[in-house]
Amino acid sequence: MTQSQMRTAPGIYQVLSWIVTVLVPVALVLTSVRLMFVGYIDIEYHAPGFPSDAYGFTTEDRLYWSKIARDYLLNSADITFLSDLRFQDGRPVYNARELGHMVDVKNTVKTAFSVWFFSIILLLGLGAWAWFGKWSEEFKRGLGRGGWLTVILVGVTIVMVMLSFGVFFVAFHNVFFDPGTWTFNYSDTLIRLFPERFWRDIFIYVGLLSLLGGLLLGIIFLRKKKAIKPTFN
Repeated sequence: MTQSQMRTAPGIYQVLSWIVTVLVPVALVLTSVRLMFVGYIDIEYHAPGFPSDAYGFTTEDRLYWSKIARDYLLNSADITFLSDLRFQDGRPVYNARELGHMVDVKNTVKTAFSVWFFSIILLLGLGAWAWFGKWSEEFKRGLGRGGWLTVILVGVTIVMVMLSFGVFFVAFHNVFFDPGTWTFNYSDTLIRLFPERFWRDIFIYVGLLSLLGGLLLGIIFLRKKKAIKPTFN
């Protein structure tokens, strides 16, 4: 599609191009989040300087219990999947407050993954339409803009995390959960398994993966074309 054709392209294609732009950061960030459920736990618990548990969990204990918690977030089981867990002395692994929060987290994760799936399907559908509908250049421009939008949004977020993670963490939780439902004692299992360092790092890793994806899309699909200089005989 030539530059003149792009300028005169039907308005619907331009609108769809901007829809692509908005969908890209959503798809990239949530794809990065989904990847964190694969091997992040093993990497993080063995990271240099990761704080030990003052109440006695070994690294092996943390790996065991945290992977069960992760499985609960990904499967279709109800909260009895966690509430039935017991330590060797018979004590429940999680108290009622922790169990309530895990239900909230599971619902949030399910919603996030539904949005992720929808965004991917919609992007693929728009891509197919662009290919067969002859508006692929507008689609690519949308991908490129979305890539750079991701870089800007994620870049700002990473800076906030690095400068004041505590403030960011509180604000993040107050957006997705009712105030007061996500705070626990240091002796509670959720804090022992997932200390602040765990969450700070996961935000950084998700940010870096999303940033990389955004850079690739921005560079590939929104490169400035070199102007062709006229030649004179």
